[in-house]
Amino acid sequence: MQRVLEAAARKGVTLEVIVFADSTHTATDAARALDAQLAQIVKSLVFVTAREDGELEPIVCLVSGADRVDLERLAAVIGRRDVRRATAREADELTGFSIGGIPPFGHVQRARVIMDPELGRFETVWAAAGLPTAVFPIAPGNLRMLADATVAPIAEVPVEQAS
Repeated sequence: MQRVLEAAARKGVTLEVIVFADSTHTATDAARALDAQLAQIVKSLVFVTAREDGELEPIVCLVSGADRVDLERLAAVIGRRDVRRATAREADELTGFSIGGIPPFGHVQRARVIMDPELGRFETVWAAAGLPTAVFPIAPGNLRMLADATVAPIAEVPVEQAS
């Protein structure tokens, strides 16, 4: 959690972290604990692609708690076809955080961050602060700035909207 607070402070932002007694490991858990809409919860999902040197490049996708990442859309945004979801171990090693508490920034390794524009429809969204029991509220614009995120549509399009 300290790395998250320090990363925000370096950019002049003070975060107000809320720590719960029970886990907010899933977006549904967090929404329930906060009495917020599921769509206001930021999911920080880690994907990987191989660099030319064979090392894994982390890509952190920020999507609404109600959405899932569309791999084809993500591949188009990053310009790589060989993208896949990181394993729990890879996510931990590449970000320094365990699944369920991965924040949008403050990772141990620099990661490319892609933020779905759907998060921008809310005045405030809630993101993990590095622990499965800790979250913080943030305006989507500040989230984009702190995560140095590229905003691009990466969420799956519901079937009824796709036709």
